[in-house]
Amino acid sequence: MKVAVLTGGVGGAKLVLGLSRVVHGSDLVAIVNTADDFRHLGLHVSPDVDTLLYTLAGKANAVQGWGREGETWSFMAALRELGGEDWFLLGDHDLALHVLRTAAMLRGETLSAVTHRFVRAWSIGAEILPMSDQPVTTEVETDAGRLPFQKYFVEQRCAPAVRCISFVGVEVARPAAGVIEAIHGADAVIVAPSNPFLSIDPILAVPGIRQSLETTAAPVVAVSPIVGGQAVKGPMAKLMRELDLEVNNAMIARHYAGVVDGLLINEGDDAPEGAIAVEQADTMMHTIADKVRVARAALDLAQRIGRA
Repeated sequence: MKVAVLTGGVGGAKLVLGLSRVVHGSDLVAIVNTADDFRHLGLHVSPDVDTLLYTLAGKANAVQGWGREGETWSFMAALRELGGEDWFLLGDHDLALHVLRTAAMLRGETLSAVTHRFVRAWSIGAEILPMSDQPVTTEVETDAGRLPFQKYFVEQRCAPAVRCISFVGVEVARPAAGVIEAIHGADAVIVAPSNPFLSIDPILAVPGIRQSLETTAAPVVAVSPIVGGQAVKGPMAKLMRELDLEVNNAMIARHYAGVVDGLLINEGDDAPEGAIAVEQADTMMHTIADKVRVARAALDLAQRIGRA
């Protein structure tokens, strides 16, 4: 079974890890948000791509969900001594990815090519595809002014109230090589329980990707990031309230209208009404068994839709 999954970072990576245990090798393709990418201290940082790499390679910090397990911080300590910017943490081991990526891209290599090399270096079976090789930048209009995403998310800790979100450069971006083929060649497409507005919307905004999801013969299933009227992780519920959106599964279904055929929601939560197929399961993912369970539930819903 060939599966394509649209995903952001920490929350989505949990599902991708579960899918990697039930989908064989390169039959699983993760299409990853890159609108969070930014230049920091001269380095090209790809937070969501790196979270997928660390997670699937078994190197992720299991407690915080981002960064590497067993990380050390000598570089950051030296940086602070010299008065450098320390609001975005770069671990000693984490630096290797950023340095190698930046050097390769300065030589003219694409983000996709560099990511593929990392995937192979760490013997990751699944494919990891950036959504685009052209730069797309999430910017957030807030009551504190217009902020680049990482300034809002990390430095400001999502404190400013959000008024609107834009993806700068997306109009001229193109899907990275293999993205459209992965969607049309899949037996099922899964939208991970990443933040729909900050992680999935940038992917859908790349010209050609939304259309591919609308026209693919494969069933498209989203896993809701809402559990009991709250976001599973991150600032999503706060963001939705600031955008005057209800924090429930009906809103998630409306947001993905025309793109997804089914929605997997947490057991006991209210199911949205309408033509979309809905299934319930325990969607909390703490252990690897949890991740596999949710992955199987999403694939089961896709197969049920496919047979309908």
